[in-house]
Amino acid sequence: MKSNDLFEFMLSATREMNEEYQRIQKRATEDPGTAGDQGEENWATLFRDWLPPNFQIVTKGRILSHEGKASPQIDILILKPEYPKKLLDKKLYLAGGIIAAFECKVTLKSNHIKEAIQNSSRIRQLLPERKGSPYKELNSSIIYGLLAHSHSWTLSGSKPLENIERNLWESDKGSVTHPREMLDIICVSDLAVWRASKMVYIGPPYVSRSSELQKIYGRDGSTTTSYILHSYEIENQINEFTPIGAMLSSLFEKIGWEYPGIRGLSDYYRLVNIGGSGHGSMRLWNTSDVFSNEVLKPIFSGQLKNGVPWSEWSIAFT
Repeated sequence: MKSNDLFEFMLSATREMNEEYQRIQKRATEDPGTAGDQGEENWATLFRDWLPPNFQIVTKGRILSHEGKASPQIDILILKPEYPKKLLDKKLYLAGGIIAAFECKVTLKSNHIKEAIQNSSRIRQLLPERKGSPYKELNSSIIYGLLAHSHSWTLSGSKPLENIERNLWESDKGSVTHPREMLDIICVSDLAVWRASKMVYIGPPYVSRSSELQKIYGRDGSTTTSYILHSYEIENQINEFTPIGAMLSSLFEKIGWEYPGIRGLSDYYRLVNIGGSGHGSMRLWNTSDVFSNEVLKPIFSGQLKNGVPWSEWSIAFT
C-alpha cells in the first residue's frame, strides 16, 4: 500500500523544528530569553501553518477568568474564531475565547513538567465547571499542553522517556485533583508525545465477571485516566512516526470536541494513523467523586456508548 503524503509533510515539519533547535542552541547561553522567544515562535508558526486560518495564534498572554482573575503568562494561546479583533493585542485573553494554551521550552527539564502540571491545575480551577455529560465533566473548556524542541537527558545511559514519565506521574498525583485538570498534551519534537486519555467508567457487570478486573478497577469499578505515550521506541511503531504528527493528530481531536467543523480532518488523521501506536499506565478515581449526580445516574445505569463517534456519552475520551 502506498504511504500517504501526509507523513512526508510531518517529517518535513519535524526536520524544520530540529534545525531550528540546533540554530537556537548556538546562541542560547548568550541570551536565554531570546532563545526562549525564538522557540515559542517556532511552535506558533507550526500552529499557524497547520490549524485552520480562522484560529488566531498569539504569544505571551494571560488568561482572564470570568471573575477577573488572571493566570500566569502563557507562551502560546490558540483563540477561537469568534474572538473579538479589538482585543487581540491586549495580552489579557478572555477565557471564554481560548481553545488551547501551551507552555514552550527549548530544552525540557524535570522542573518544567512539574510547573506545567501545576499551572494546568490552577488555570482549570479559574474556569467554571461544566456539567451535563461525561465529556464536559471530564474535560476543561481550554486544552493545556507543554511543548519542547528537545530534552536535557542526553548523556550516555540516560533514559529520557522514563525520566519524563516518572516526573509526569509524580506531578500529576501531587497536583491534579480532578481529571479535568490534567495536562492534555506533552510534545518533545525529537522524542515522543504524551496525550491525556480518560475512561468514564469500568464497573459491574464487567468487573464482577473477572477477579483480575476487580484487582485493577476495584469491586465497584473506577474512572481512569492515563497519559498515553507515543514514541519512536514503541514496539511495532509505524515507520513514518513523528512526535509532531502525533501531537497535531491529538490536538485536532481535542479541538474537534469543541468545534465540529474540524472533525473531518481529525477523523482523516486518525484513519491515516499519523499518531502511530501508543500505551500508558492508569490512575484510578472514585467515579462518584468525579461526576455530578445528574451524570452519575445514567453512567451507573449503563447508558454509556461505545463506538459512537463524537458522542459526549462515550465510554472513553482521548
